[in-house]
Amino acid sequence: MEEPRDSVDAHVARWLPVLPELDPDIEAAVTRMKKLANHLRRVREQSLVDFDLQRHEFDTLHSLAGRGGRAAPSELAMDLAMAPATVTGRLDALERRGFIRRTPSVSDRRRVDIELTGSGRSAWLGAMDVLGHEEYRLLGALDGAERRTLADLLRRIMLVAERPQPT
Repeated sequence: MEEPRDSVDAHVARWLPVLPELDPDIEAAVTRMKKLANHLRRVREQSLVDFDLQRHEFDTLHSLAGRGGRAAPSELAMDLAMAPATVTGRLDALERRGFIRRTPSVSDRRRVDIELTGSGRSAWLGAMDVLGHEEYRLLGALDGAERRTLADLLRRIMLVAERPQPT
């Protein structure tokens, strides 16, 4: 029985006569990765709209949640690769929305920590849930061993991508 065909199969078939040296497996893999990344980006963007979050708000809440719901502004600035002054503006807006609160640090009285509130955690989790469900839906097409193999194969590709290019 023949494997079902997707839109990428048609894309590759259209380009092979134009570019005979094209490796159809590379073209198909790269095109599918791009299309899947775009699909997940659209799902994420829609979930942000649904939960009334701007991308930068979500990123800041995500970083804070990843630190256990409490962090110093400098830690968030480092996580987000941003200037501390820019992060302060984000935190001001999130505090006005009730998503975070500033509290005195328990370890250093000169410092203020940022704490995720219940409503901030709910907004972040809600947006995460939508994307998580879609990721599980897509990767549910594979069994556990296949998902592990896919993750391992993508790691090998990422190691090459993360390696500095020779000059």
